[in-house]
Amino acid sequence: MCNSTPYSRFKTRVVLIGELSMGGDYPVRVQSMTNTDTLNTKATVEQAIRMIVAGCEYVRIAVPGLKETENLRNIKSELKKRGYKTPLIADVHFSPKLAEIAATIVEKVRINPGNYVDKKSGSASDFSEIQYQEEQEKISRSIAPLVKICKTHGTVIRIGANHGSLSERIINRYGNTAEGMVESALEFTKILEALSFKNAVIAMKASNVRIMISANQLLVKRMKKEGMDYPIHLGVTEAGAGEDGRIKSAIGIGSLLAEGIGDTIRVSITEDPEYEIPVAYSILQATGVRISKTEFISCPSCARTLFNIQEALQTIKQRTGHLKGLKIAVMGCIVNGPGEMADAHYGYVGAGKGKVMLYKGHNLVKKNIDEGSAVDELISLIKENGDWRD
Repeated sequence: MCNSTPYSRFKTRVVLIGELSMGGDYPVRVQSMTNTDTLNTKATVEQAIRMIVAGCEYVRIAVPGLKETENLRNIKSELKKRGYKTPLIADVHFSPKLAEIAATIVEKVRINPGNYVDKKSGSASDFSEIQYQEEQEKISRSIAPLVKICKTHGTVIRIGANHGSLSERIINRYGNTAEGMVESALEFTKILEALSFKNAVIAMKASNVRIMISANQLLVKRMKKEGMDYPIHLGVTEAGAGEDGRIKSAIGIGSLLAEGIGDTIRVSITEDPEYEIPVAYSILQATGVRISKTEFISCPSCARTLFNIQEALQTIKQRTGHLKGLKIAVMGCIVNGPGEMADAHYGYVGAGKGKVMLYKGHNLVKKNIDEGSAVDELISLIKENGDWRD
């Protein structure tokens, strides 16, 4: 019997974003961000729809200026006309006023503590304790109007602390470190709590995978210590394109998901955002956090493999790829066969030259089947056991 590693998810509070909940026992949500001109309503709506069709559950839109922020109304209205109610997130960096306007339109607003109030001056001077506290008081005064609006409209705030965009004050005390990222986010969180607001999500992002992982681990440790339970947004920023971007995202996001950390993920690759979504779901599937498709387990094959395993695997994928939640192992020989197919529900294992054995779990149920008819026999076995879906 396969011994599985114990898995325990960090239990966070539930926040309702539009009509879709995040955190708690809800599935880890998938989101992405448009890269169109936000003033181009048609292009943004059409891209958002492609993202939604691909499985995007929250759509984030950058609002660099007042006109873009106001145009969120048109984008949201057009999406509704076309039958889409997917929650929208406004990505705001520098202007509290833009965040306040956006919070009346969309379901969630993303702010960056490092950009929100205390700007970098380029000075390396130390902050006295009084100056440090004064900056915190400025933040509280500046964010209070946004909090009031968010309470009225039920809008969620995402506190996004990014490595590389921390405030001068935080860097002065903690350095440009994972610790600094956590301090920046929790400082904002405590300010929100002092304003009686807990409808928030926290993100620790970096392009350096090690820093991103370390910051999120430290965040959970600190939240546990301080009795906090905010949902966590995972992502590796500026991960790149192609294979590099996918690998960095899988390592950073996947490592944390496997530890039970994370309530929503965004894969950031330099491609159209609809291509990020399948990567996100594959990471969720690989870590066993959220199952959205059939899982195939297969060995690389070697000289012991005496049937065409590559062709067999492709055929089995084509014919059984719709069986969500089912695990099917395609193994080259008895050496890699039932003992190494992990917790597969069904096994297709080489038995000799052109011969295949079929397993239900780790139990051999059919042996010495000609490979020409073995896939059909596998499908018959799946049907016999009530696991087939048309």
